[in-house]
Amino acid sequence: MFGTTRKRGTTRAGRARGRVLAGVTAAVLAAAGLVAAGPAAAVGASGPTARTAAVPRHALTGYWQNFNNGATVQKLKDVDDAYDIIAVAFADTTGQPGAVTFTLDPAVGYGSAADFKADIKAKQAAGKSVVLSVGGERGAVSVNDGTSAQNFADSINGLMDEYGFDGVDIDLESGLNSTYMTQALKAVHAKHSGVVVTMAPQTIDMLSPQNEYFKTALGIKDFLTVVNTQFYNSGSMNGCDGKVYAQGSVDFLTALACTQLEGGLDPSQVGLGVPASPSAAGGGYVSPSVVNAALDCLTTGNNCGSFKPSRTYPGLRGAMTWSTNWDASNGGAFASQVGGHVHGLP
Repeated sequence: MFGTTRKRGTTRAGRARGRVLAGVTAAVLAAAGLVAAGPAAAVGASGPTARTAAVPRHALTGYWQNFNNGATVQKLKDVDDAYDIIAVAFADTTGQPGAVTFTLDPAVGYGSAADFKADIKAKQAAGKSVVLSVGGERGAVSVNDGTSAQNFADSINGLMDEYGFDGVDIDLESGLNSTYMTQALKAVHAKHSGVVVTMAPQTIDMLSPQNEYFKTALGIKDFLTVVNTQFYNSGSMNGCDGKVYAQGSVDFLTALACTQLEGGLDPSQVGLGVPASPSAAGGGYVSPSVVNAALDCLTTGNNCGSFKPSRTYPGLRGAMTWSTNWDASNGGAFASQVGGHVHGLP
């Protein structure tokens, strides 16, 4: 991800180059175009404020900035209705290994945590999911043993209960340990069976099923909601056909997503992550029309560039952007154009 203050910055480009609703039956959900948070997620959840989120078959994800970095400052209630999953960026580290907490930045304008929680409930009443993102470009959370894994799970479960978050987003850009992150996320799922789990790895982290991020995604495949890989700030990368593709093109999006689609993830667990405006990233911005072309190529085989996948993936989850704030600064183009296209996919 990217930002001019606190969390995200263009320096990551160089590093990358180097290294449902409770009680409603599944049949009704399918008819309404909604599915449970994960492909095998159970309806219902445990915990005092637990709910089972209804994530659309095709969903738009956006990061909401809990800080001011020059993009439009928003409260959650200001986030465009096109966004189905809103990732609150970011959780904060604590002095306890693996544990995280959350504190509202005064710059966002909330008078109290109660007002923020009320906005979460309002978004959920409108059918949206609100998750807490862990990481960011400068977010240093280390889950590398059993103790830190349990601390991570306990803190996420606690924050879900306290704030009403639907789940967690993993955006650790300095790497992760698949064994212990998988353990931690399974512990979250054990307490909140309807948890929405999203991930936003860098492009380089999803080039092979042997990579730690990819292994984590496969390790929680039975309840993973979506992996929205950051297809930007990455330079050129190898596509699933072995050819090199430059960021900022339809081929980069499709050929890189293909690796995940053919590497073991369900199409419903794959999303295309892109910047909302040229100001939102150090490189790799593409216009909404290019994102839509990539979505068409992967789901229907139409509007491809030079790379055309050997088969189509009509169940592709959708797209993600950094951020809802940068989108607002850009006139809401991503929400209106990509959001409308995502929701119209087959």
